[in-house]
Amino acid sequence: MNQTKYIFVTGGVTSSLGKGIIAASLAKLLQARGYRTTIQKFDPYINVDPGTLNPYEHGECYVTDDGAETDLDLGHYERFLNVPTSQANNVTTGRVYLSVIEKERRGEFLGKTVQVVPHITNEIKDRMQLLGNTGEFDIVITEIGGTVGDIESLPYIESVRQLVWELGENNGIVIHLTLVPFLAAAGELKTKPTQHSVKTLMESGIKADILVCRTEHELSDELRQKLALFCNVKREAVIQSIDASTIYEVPNLMLEEGLDIVALKKLDLPKKATPDLKNWNVFLHRLKNPKHIVNIGLIGKYVELQDSYKSILEAFIHAGAANETKVNVVSVHSEYIDASNVAQKFEGLDGILVAPGFGERGIEGKIEAVRYARENNIPFFGICLGMQMAVIEYSRNVLGLSDANSTEMNMGTSHPVIDLMEEQKTITDKGGTMRLGAWKCDIKENTLAHKIYKNVTILERHRHRYEFNGEYLEKLENAGLKASGINPDTGLVEIIEIEKHPFFIGVQYHPEYKSTVANPHPLFVNFVAATVKAKQK
Repeated sequence: MNQTKYIFVTGGVTSSLGKGIIAASLAKLLQARGYRTTIQKFDPYINVDPGTLNPYEHGECYVTDDGAETDLDLGHYERFLNVPTSQANNVTTGRVYLSVIEKERRGEFLGKTVQVVPHITNEIKDRMQLLGNTGEFDIVITEIGGTVGDIESLPYIESVRQLVWELGENNGIVIHLTLVPFLAAAGELKTKPTQHSVKTLMESGIKADILVCRTEHELSDELRQKLALFCNVKREAVIQSIDASTIYEVPNLMLEEGLDIVALKKLDLPKKATPDLKNWNVFLHRLKNPKHIVNIGLIGKYVELQDSYKSILEAFIHAGAANETKVNVVSVHSEYIDASNVAQKFEGLDGILVAPGFGERGIEGKIEAVRYARENNIPFFGICLGMQMAVIEYSRNVLGLSDANSTEMNMGTSHPVIDLMEEQKTITDKGGTMRLGAWKCDIKENTLAHKIYKNVTILERHRHRYEFNGEYLEKLENAGLKASGINPDTGLVEIIEIEKHPFFIGVQYHPEYKSTVANPHPLFVNFVAATVKAKQK
């Protein structure tokens, strides 16, 4: 068996430079050349997973098929590579320490003093090689979160240093992503922050093999030469990553810069075929040359921060391209919607998506949004909490159960149409206790869901605690709210829809997590198509 090769991606100067996009783009190119590639993310924070983090702090929490709550960068990896990730693809400091402490309690270290080096670093190195050791991948790309020089990233950087040394020549390389800022007053690009960042990396014993420089302006030849000389890398290994109009352009930009070729050369691997990006570029062409434009309202409570609904926004990009339609997502904060202003707030919207979320803030606004969409025949799509709001709205305004609610919002409601599953009622720990990961759903024939999926069995990813209360199923169905998707193992309702409506569907799971460039999610594709149709009418 050939040895798996490792690429480590570190970041310097500032956070949010787009390490995840660079890692995903490089992986895409290597994959397109015929290499089996995967990406993993190591995050320096102490939370065991991002499941309990506020979306304002860390963006959305992404969920994999095996139920891992992970960093949103894993979403980019899947969207670019069209290969599912798992628990092994995302590791945090919290998880590493938890594991080492549990081993110490079990006496596995035989009375040794447990220290950062070697115990923590060994744990990190083991986890860095988990995917590589499966034999399923030729190249494993590991993204190290945070910024070089941070206290919390030091154990990771030390682990990378050790691992590159242990793997031997041409088996492990380091790509360092930095910022080359443009100083308006001086009218020039500055290399000093990059030089300092590379120096910081060298103080930890790591020499960057490739520099990827984020910039708003083209890097001149002279500037690249200077960076190569002062940062001790080959001239061809100074890669420019200029701001792009869409993240999906980045693989092409990296191809032009030769990032994949430099990496393969350093890893002593053959170039194989020129990357086949035909389908990727068809998608890009459709994305950039839309024939229609629609405005879709995203009703949520974290709308101020784009990253809170990252996967939904990306799913709209995939679905928009599939429909040759530019989707303008209009964020509407649910807290400020009520019966008196809903018509004015929704003016000019061709479709309404009620977003997932937790807690009671902005709930009545979401219910009002559903009512407006239902009564005015506006295409409606509810995800997770959005689906639950549709059930509550229908129960209140069609069934006449004015007190209908979810026990998440009102423990004392006399009509808990949304309630906790029995086994959830005794749980006090909040981390990782929800219905998580891929669950089956059986779809009834001759329904909107069946028309969309063209399938009777699907697997979709979940992340929630509260469920549709089956005791109200018959009443709601008789009143016209159909349950078109049911989980075969638990009997829980997964999909609801209204027949006499241009497009009205709510799902208990998160379809946005599975939408990729190669496979845009059918729910989003059909929802966008319905909004185009509604607009033309």
